[in-house]
Amino acid sequence: MGRAAAGVVHRLTERRETLATVESLTGGLLAATIVEIAGASAVYRGGLVVYATELKEWLAGVPAQLLAERGPVDADVAAALAEGGRQRCGADWGLATTGVAGPEPQDGKPVGLVFVAVAGPDGTQVRELHLDGGRDQIRGASVTEALRLLTEHAQLSEGVTAAAGGGGRGGYAAE
Repeated sequence: MGRAAAGVVHRLTERRETLATVESLTGGLLAATIVEIAGASAVYRGGLVVYATELKEWLAGVPAQLLAERGPVDADVAAALAEGGRQRCGADWGLATTGVAGPEPQDGKPVGLVFVAVAGPDGTQVRELHLDGGRDQIRGASVTEALRLLTEHAQLSEGVTAAAGGGGRGGYAAE
C-alpha cells in the first residue's frame, strides 16, 4: 500500500494536482495510507468516511434514488462517491471505495465484492474487484487497487493533457 501511495503523492505533486478520498469499507485506511507519505500535504485535500448508507447521500452527494435502487455496494455509487468527494473537497481527483469486507455478505452482495472509483478532470472510471481473504486483507487490497486505479487514470490523463499542450490544474475550487 505504501509504495502505491508514494507513487500517487509523487505524481500529483509533480503535476500540482490535488486529491480527495471518500471511503466506505476501508473506513479511513485509504486516507491514512496517503498521509503516511512525506509531502502528502501538498496534494491531499481531505476526505470523508461514509460508512453508513445515509451519509453517502448526506455528505458525499450520492443520489438517494441510486442508493435506494442499487444499495451502497454498486459501481454507479462508487462513481458518485468519487465525484462527490472531488467536488465537495475542491480537488482535481476524487478516489472512492465501497464494498463488503465481511465477515458476512451485505444486502445479498458477497464478501470481497468491492468497487473502487476515480473521478478526475477528464471523467470517472470504476473498477469491480472480487477479493479473497479476511477483513484486513480485503480492506488493504481495496486501498492498493484504488491507488493503482488513480495512477493508471492519471497517466492516461497526462497523455491527454500533454497532447493538448496544457499543464496541471492545481487546486481549483469545485465547479
